[in-house]
Amino acid sequence: MALTGRAALLAALGSLPVGIWEPSWTGILAVNAPLAVACACDFALAASVRRLGLTRSGDTSARLGETADVTLTVTNPSGRPLRAHLRDAWPPSSWQPGTEVEASRHQLAVPAGERRRLTTRLRPTRRGDRQADRVTIRSYGPLRLFSRQGTHKVPWTVRVLPPFTSRKHLPSKLARLRELDGRTSVLTRGEGTEFDSLREYVPGDDTRSIDWRATARQTSVAVRTWRPERDRHILVVLDTGRTSAGRVGDAPRLDASMDAALLLAALASRAGDRVDLLAYDRGVRAVVQGRTANDLLPSLVNAMAALEPELVETNARGLTATALRTAPRRSLIVLLTSLDAAPIEEGLLPVLPQLTQRHTVLLASVADPHIARMATARGNTDAIYEAAAAAQAQTERDRTAEQLRRHGVTVVDATPDDLAPALADAYLALKAAGRL
Repeated sequence: MALTGRAALLAALGSLPVGIWEPSWTGILAVNAPLAVACACDFALAASVRRLGLTRSGDTSARLGETADVTLTVTNPSGRPLRAHLRDAWPPSSWQPGTEVEASRHQLAVPAGERRRLTTRLRPTRRGDRQADRVTIRSYGPLRLFSRQGTHKVPWTVRVLPPFTSRKHLPSKLARLRELDGRTSVLTRGEGTEFDSLREYVPGDDTRSIDWRATARQTSVAVRTWRPERDRHILVVLDTGRTSAGRVGDAPRLDASMDAALLLAALASRAGDRVDLLAYDRGVRAVVQGRTANDLLPSLVNAMAALEPELVETNARGLTATALRTAPRRSLIVLLTSLDAAPIEEGLLPVLPQLTQRHTVLLASVADPHIARMATARGNTDAIYEAAAAAQAQTERDRTAEQLRRHGVTVVDATPDDLAPALADAYLALKAAGRL
């Protein structure tokens, strides 16, 4: 409880002539009895903070960059009206910088026996779970000379989901998928594709697609049309080790990998393929398996929301063994990890044959656009040295990618803005070639 009216009382007493009486509480009360009575009445008329009832409702999730509204209902069961200042405390990452004071503080007036609702608008700056802290209420009397203060624990959690900014690319990728599936253009033939229907031969068709038996039964040449196989299995593996913590721009590499994984999952599920997720560094951080097309994206974003990079070296052998157990049948394994030479050469390359002999492997990595800008810098000595360092780093990265390609791995190396569409294009290319 805070007696904030004491300062006001002493300020009032400070206006009395000096030397008339010896300062003491007895003298103060004798000379200023009306003021003392007013203060006592003000304190007595301030509504009790402890007896207030507080409950929460509202949003339980929001995408990163969007707002979440959490409603706090304050019930005043006492016979005195409540006049108060209220602070609804949340972790600092629940607000945009500089907006916490305005968003978390409220003025409140609740008549006796009634309730009021206050809305706290969150705009989180990080993924994960944001849990409400304490609600602090300072109740004033009608003269605001004294106040009662107390805190309440009112639990509530808002899960901040990945933003899925690459969703804007989904319509164009679905159009390409429809072309492959034969709904908007002539179907093509590839290894491992499924027979769809017969149509009349047109110049330029692959002669291997001619159905000679059907041709013998009619007057024109008939060719088979094909569509990419459906119900293929795709395992998306997120490397959550230390390399995923490196920041590219304003976000860690892991966030760009998540965004690419979400676009791939949305596209593959529309294609009729089954998509699972495995997040791993030195142990399993998240698993999503066996979801239907309608449940896939909500399950993925919910599992990814709480993932954070771990500052440990990823155990490549453990990752490979876990991926093989998760995908016992032939699958497309999409590994979202770093192209840094040391982790690849010392960790992944020795165990890579275990994956490639049974599965098709696609590795996607986040490139730093600053490296490309450095490589083109000129004008002074420092810029030239930076350009040389960038060229050396890019050469090393290209060499690592070439080593992976020699093992049969498809490699996608792109900046955060381009990674998601580039990965989707690589998936469509594998599907068109019949390699899934």
